[in-house]
Amino acid sequence: MKYVLVTGGVVSGLGKGVTASSIGVVLKACGLRVTTIKIDPYLNTDAGTMSPFEHGEVFVLDDGGEVDLDLGNYERFLDIKLTRDNNITTGKIYQAVINKERRGDYLGKTVQVVPHITDEIQDWIERIAMIPVDGKEGPPDVCVIELGGTIGDIESMPFIEALGQFSYRVGPGNFCLVHVSLVPVLNVVGEQKTKPTQHSVRGLRGLGLAPDILACRSTEPLEEHVKVKLSQFCHVPISNIVNLHDVTNIWHIPLLLRDQKAHEAILKVLELQYDGKVPREPELGKWTKRATKFDKLKTPVKIAMVGKYTGLSDSYLSVIKALLHASVAMKRKLVVEWVPSCDLEDSSAKETPEAHKKAWKLLKGADGVLVPGGFGDRGVQGKILAAKYARENNVPYLGICLGMQIAVIEFARSVMKLQGANSTEFDPATTSPCVIFMPEGSKTQMGATMRLGSRRTYFHVNGCKSAKLYGNASSVDERHRHRYEVNPDMVLDFERAGLQFVGKDESGKRMGIIELPSHKFFIGAQFHPEFKSRPGKPSPLFLGLIAAASGQLEPLLQRSNLTTIACAISKVPKLKLYPTGPVNPLNSLVNGYYPNGTGIHT
Repeated sequence: MKYVLVTGGVVSGLGKGVTASSIGVVLKACGLRVTTIKIDPYLNTDAGTMSPFEHGEVFVLDDGGEVDLDLGNYERFLDIKLTRDNNITTGKIYQAVINKERRGDYLGKTVQVVPHITDEIQDWIERIAMIPVDGKEGPPDVCVIELGGTIGDIESMPFIEALGQFSYRVGPGNFCLVHVSLVPVLNVVGEQKTKPTQHSVRGLRGLGLAPDILACRSTEPLEEHVKVKLSQFCHVPISNIVNLHDVTNIWHIPLLLRDQKAHEAILKVLELQYDGKVPREPELGKWTKRATKFDKLKTPVKIAMVGKYTGLSDSYLSVIKALLHASVAMKRKLVVEWVPSCDLEDSSAKETPEAHKKAWKLLKGADGVLVPGGFGDRGVQGKILAAKYARENNVPYLGICLGMQIAVIEFARSVMKLQGANSTEFDPATTSPCVIFMPEGSKTQMGATMRLGSRRTYFHVNGCKSAKLYGNASSVDERHRHRYEVNPDMVLDFERAGLQFVGKDESGKRMGIIELPSHKFFIGAQFHPEFKSRPGKPSPLFLGLIAAASGQLEPLLQRSNLTTIACAISKVPKLKLYPTGPVNPLNSLVNGYYPNGTGIHT
């Protein structure tokens, strides 16, 4: 097993996650199988209980793990499926060590940071690095490890020590350290300054780690004399200094690494070159095409993002990425209009009239409306107003998790005239509880007590838009993260009033997808489709939203039907003569049976 460690210096937010993901992409393009691990030095066991304002969105994995958003970058870039153990936190490590101490595993020993905590970190990395994440058998070839935070942070010291020991444990040729640092330009001077990176590398060396490769972040490409200076003072060959300057979109980062031969430098350190050559030159044709296509998009599509964390885009990172994937696929330039849900409320018209006016102007100027997931009652009334506006004005609407529940509440109030309709999350005493607390949930233990991870949703309405977008599948597996659900006792009332529950769980009692059949595009999903969206494989529901918002929904649904028929045809036996004469497989499909009389199920 080979390991690539990515660390960061000078300041946080340099893009270590994107750098680590891009390194993985380039190595994968060289024919290597890649897995990833993210180390977060905070004391939380996982990211589940942290505010998006604190740490960005909480990314949910198939196994229900609530993890750092960088694991979302890894999954999107590398098209892999990670587990909760691919995210190491100080809380997890200390919890594991304390559990061992209580069991008596260290009987007679004084349990200390060194060696017990550091050994646990190393053992964890070795164990998880061997687990395949690409759906194939056997262990991966390379594990890319990202150490969160910045070199010098107190909380990361045990991990630095453990990784220093780990480099010796795995031995030369199996460990490569990539240090991401900042090369700023001071406006007064107007030149690129190397001193911050010099100090960062010096600090790293003082902690027992020496960088093999420098990845220098900058606004503009590094000047050659700057590279020479960095090489001289940081003791890194010029060929191993990579410049990651600002680009028009992050899909260019793997291409920057390739163009600067970063893969050759990494493979050389890892002793994966054969006769001085890499396994194969990185094949990044699709990445190049996608990055170029993105830059050429001109026709805009405006999506109003109605939420309460609009001040920090990382709070909705996966939603933004899913919108981006879909807009590129539909050849539209994405414009996200951030609409604070609080500013849509009537109270805002009196307290902050300018903000209120601006919010409604943005909402009414959008081609589509998206209400993402969230918790708590702040801004809920504004989200309900956004759903009402979209429903009444035939504006494409996609509600995710809470966004679906909001649509249900709004429908109950406006169409069914249940004025007191609400969720018990916001009003425990409501007389019309449209959304209720899930019976298996916990109101006292907050961490990992929700309905989490991949769950199956079955389509119950033939020909609904959602099923068509998913290729007329009978069911879909998507990731959930919620404590509340639509009240099953009110479902029949909703359906009589015209709201369709087209997707349900295996029991038929848990609502997964809603639709308004008379609307251009009004869909709500209890799950989070954004978590499984990929650059080359956009989420079907996001694709539908962008298509509807840009006037391309009908052609998209038609293509989806044709693709389904073509897939079915490929499974039909070749044309044969039967006693009644030749049978056309296409006619058989249209009529709903195979020539042998068996039914088809798509």
